[in-house]
Amino acid sequence: MFTGIVRELGTVVSAAERGGGREIVVSASETAPATNVGDSVSVNGCCLTAAAVEGERLVFHAVAETLARTTLGSLEPDDRVNVEPAVRAGEPLGGHFVQGHVDGVGRVQSVEAEGDGLRVFVEAKSDVLRYCVEKGSVTLDGVSLTVAEVADDAFAVALVPHTIQVTTLSELVPGREVNVEVDVLAKYVERALAWGRSRGG
Repeated sequence: MFTGIVRELGTVVSAAERGGGREIVVSASETAPATNVGDSVSVNGCCLTAAAVEGERLVFHAVAETLARTTLGSLEPDDRVNVEPAVRAGEPLGGHFVQGHVDGVGRVQSVEAEGDGLRVFVEAKSDVLRYCVEKGSVTLDGVSLTVAEVADDAFAVALVPHTIQVTTLSELVPGREVNVEVDVLAKYVERALAWGRSRGG
């Protein structure tokens, strides 16, 4: 489990097709030394397992299913990525409960200056938008954010200067694809209500 609070900006060293998936090597000088083989690490919001740790580099294997549902298949050397190690017992939860299970790929619709920050609209499919509510939580490329507005085909988030400085969201432009994970609590509420109705409750 993660919190959506990015610990560092990593850099893709290599990304090559392997065994029907993709081997992705990320340079992460702060995260790698504290990571063991088998540990979970969020890379742009995708929960990946460290297959190897080589100094300041982390090696991951992304399977076909992951590549089909995320933007990891488009990563190239020198791309920056948001990196967060799994939360450990006793650590503060500064963002929200994030699983690292991407619900869909959204597309940036617009990026507008808003004071010292930015307002970003992201187009998403209905099966993602159904869980987006104003003031609710959402994760973009592994960054915990608050939904500022919901439209028919998109939702908006407001980026504060700190988030812009320490994450890859500073690179957002119209047309760019991002990994979207909705708040898992919304899914549990929906499931509980559906179960209650089916039982006549």
